[in-house]
Amino acid sequence: MESEAGAIGLVHGSLQAGCLTSTYTASQGLLLMIPNMYKIAGELLPCVINVSARSLATHALSIFGDHQDIYACRQTGFAIMASSSVQEVMDLTAVSYLSAIKGRVPFLNFQDGFRTSHELQKIDVLDQDKVKELIDKKALSDFRKNALNLDNPVTRGTNQNEDIYFQVTEARNEYYNKLPKIVADYMSEINKITGKNYQPFNYYGSSTATKVIVAMGSVCETIKEVVDYLTKKGHSVGLLEVHLYRPFSAKYFLKALPKTVKKIAVLDRTKEAGSTGEPLYLDVLKTVKDVNDKVKVIGGRYGLSSKNTTPAMIKGVFDYLDIKDSHSNFTVGINDDVTNLSIKYDPNFSLPTTDTGFLVYGYGSDGMVSACKDLMKITGTYTKAYVQGYFKYDSKKSGGVTISNLRFGKSPIKSTYYVEKAKYLTNYDKNIMKKRNIKFYIINASKIAKDNGIAGKISTIMEALIFKLGKIIDYDFAVKQIRDSIAVRFKSKGEDIVNKNIKALEDAVNKYEQVKIPDVNYIPEM
Repeated sequence: MESEAGAIGLVHGSLQAGCLTSTYTASQGLLLMIPNMYKIAGELLPCVINVSARSLATHALSIFGDHQDIYACRQTGFAIMASSSVQEVMDLTAVSYLSAIKGRVPFLNFQDGFRTSHELQKIDVLDQDKVKELIDKKALSDFRKNALNLDNPVTRGTNQNEDIYFQVTEARNEYYNKLPKIVADYMSEINKITGKNYQPFNYYGSSTATKVIVAMGSVCETIKEVVDYLTKKGHSVGLLEVHLYRPFSAKYFLKALPKTVKKIAVLDRTKEAGSTGEPLYLDVLKTVKDVNDKVKVIGGRYGLSSKNTTPAMIKGVFDYLDIKDSHSNFTVGINDDVTNLSIKYDPNFSLPTTDTGFLVYGYGSDGMVSACKDLMKITGTYTKAYVQGYFKYDSKKSGGVTISNLRFGKSPIKSTYYVEKAKYLTNYDKNIMKKRNIKFYIINASKIAKDNGIAGKISTIMEALIFKLGKIIDYDFAVKQIRDSIAVRFKSKGEDIVNKNIKALEDAVNKYEQVKIPDVNYIPEM
């Protein structure tokens, strides 16, 4: 279709014809779908729109991730389901489809753009045959029987006046009232298949927590890491993770929230200019204050346009709850020196980890991101290691800097933030490398690529060296897999290109050099 407005028009028509229909979009594209979303919801059609949530163009365009587009659709009548990780996208997407069919309410099923949608993870795949068994056959049959049919003509899309429009609008309430239980029931069925414990709101942390953060999306994985660290230190903290954002169920929210909670910080990944607070905060505020007005509830913003949100920032939010004059509308992760709403946190705070992390630098279109994806796939497929790959792109695309953040570990990896902040090799960095016995190698990969007729394409060279020097898995085995991958990846470009890449790979094996790190006298700045 020529635009997302056209795409959702096709979806709407297809649903009216009795076909289960989905579409995929994000950002401004989702906004173009809003007029039809009102109609689809008003007509109780079981649609699912899958969204990689992203920023909107306001003072500037941004291609990166936050929840501005999702929040802009909360008034349409669509139910909204949030996933916090790649695994949850697999599992909760099924819940969205099943619930839409049974509940007759369309779903906006989302994950964080880039942070989740572009992350490589090792996951368990749902058994689709078991999922199919969960479909409400009667609801599906009723939907198809309700389709427009030339042999059984009906009137649709009428005009209504003030005599009945209000009443018919309110008549839809029963569908939204029933939906949270439908979702919870399907989550229970998915739990039986996966062994997980999905709920409309999942609580994580101390059972006697006094301080809790409420959030949805990928930041929940980072919060869980901080909660684990702080609870081991004796702190009574927790996370209330939102999955079913719309309809917002006070019943399920309060059921998940520990009765011991005294202070709540709600984190929104959006900015609603001119409001008294962001959307999730306002929902939580009303829900909590309706039952206990003594609980302190504040809200803040984080992570707009994929701004990195680290454990240090999350710990800063927990610490901020204890400040006497803490207030809502705070921001974390930036230094707001205009309206002074940013909270303080210790940038040197970090969590202990047993994961092995890599940072791989490249330029857009040089092939390094593809090489890193291949590296993760080989390691994840042929070993028991858990892997995570996240790729930081420059919005200029081709020619811009790319930084591949790669992690390898013996247990599932929840770290939804950059591996580290890279620096040039100052004396400070040299001192750290010397102390930690870090080995530093260089290679003129560009020359090797050029000499072999693939100028600028250094990906296979660097991929092989990461395996060789990183000692992730057996090097000979890894090289064989890379060669097989090259044959598949470049098959469409011809045998000559395949051979040139393999030759470059072979030439690079022993052309790297270790850089000796000199002893330096580093005096920390005061």
